[in-house]
Amino acid sequence: MYDVIVVGARCAGSPLAMLLARKGHRVLVVDRSTFPSDTVSTHYMHQVGVARLKEWGLLDKLVATGVTPIRRLNFSYTGITLRGFAEVEGIDEVYAPRRTVLDNLLVDAARAAGAEVIEGFTVTGLLWQDGRVCGVKGTVADGSEQEFRASFVVGADGRNSTVGDLVDAEYHTVRPASCFVYYSYYDGLDWEFHHWTGFDKQQFGAWPTNDNQHLVTVMRPLDRFAEFRTDVDANFQQVFDQIMPEFGAQLRDNGKRTEQLRSMRYPDNYYRRSAGPGWALVGDAGYHKDPFTGWGISDALVYGEVLADQLHAGLSGEQPIDAAVREYERIRDERSTDTFNFTCMISELKAPPFYETVFRAASASELGLTQFFRLIGGGLHGKEFFAPEHLDTLYTAAGTPAGERMYSADES
Repeated sequence: MYDVIVVGARCAGSPLAMLLARKGHRVLVVDRSTFPSDTVSTHYMHQVGVARLKEWGLLDKLVATGVTPIRRLNFSYTGITLRGFAEVEGIDEVYAPRRTVLDNLLVDAARAAGAEVIEGFTVTGLLWQDGRVCGVKGTVADGSEQEFRASFVVGADGRNSTVGDLVDAEYHTVRPASCFVYYSYYDGLDWEFHHWTGFDKQQFGAWPTNDNQHLVTVMRPLDRFAEFRTDVDANFQQVFDQIMPEFGAQLRDNGKRTEQLRSMRYPDNYYRRSAGPGWALVGDAGYHKDPFTGWGISDALVYGEVLADQLHAGLSGEQPIDAAVREYERIRDERSTDTFNFTCMISELKAPPFYETVFRAASASELGLTQFFRLIGGGLHGKEFFAPEHLDTLYTAAGTPAGERMYSADES
């Protein structure tokens, strides 16, 4: 009998299991995959995500894998360019590790903390008692069936969550997906972090990862997907050529793709009910947004820690466990709303005039750049950044005339 069973061992599940095991709880983690293994991802970790690894004693292990540090960010959004970085929670560089590296590190950390991990286990059902989830059943690689029981079950099994489906967790705050992504890995590029959005609703990004390689990606609206697929290689290159010809030339002349191009057609952005009798959802299982802003990994780490604290409160008898986990869901929803809304807006590849006005002001002063990159790194809440009094300081620093200042998207 376990205290908690976690379904899914990647960047939401393993940290949760590790933190609970460190608090003395008996934890089982199961995953259909074996590790190391890959998964589609932006790879990028914001400062608040990196700070969690540092706090847990795992950052040095990540750095030791040779992942290239990122110390400056270059953003351009329809002609407005912002370059810089901001220290957040003592973190002055970030990383974009390969998932074969990061996820394996996190699984090892869960095991080292005392959690039991079973790889190659596919959950096929949940166990119930008196209306509560009390365990899981599933199959291992040889096809044999097994059951495990626990006081609580957590689905950390991604956007197609089996646990979420089995408890019939309803979706809410659903926003349609806007774009598709193609990406791969390249040798031969000497680039910083770049994220450039052109005027014709297209975007490219590139950032360093492990093995001195760069993850290189393009994004286009979903209605261009069929056309794009007719010649993926040529259309991938064309996005660079049209947005930044010099980058297109460097990609063509110096870049050597080392793996096939991968496509991501993400589902709609959503929140999903993430707490119920004997169960919870964490990571993309309960809250998913477009990859444009790269918040998936960091949010999984941040809110996995919140859930660990709330589960510990319930398991230790500090408060009823279901109430404690509902509080996790409330905290997650409250703190993530700004990121969710901002991501849904900017991933459409055409910002309303309000945001363009704010970004232009932020790009025109050191104060504005610092505050913008604090926002991007998780050190400044969206409500603070877009508050009228804060916008006034940015507009004043940038010399924005009073008649051009905007304070709400409703003015767009």
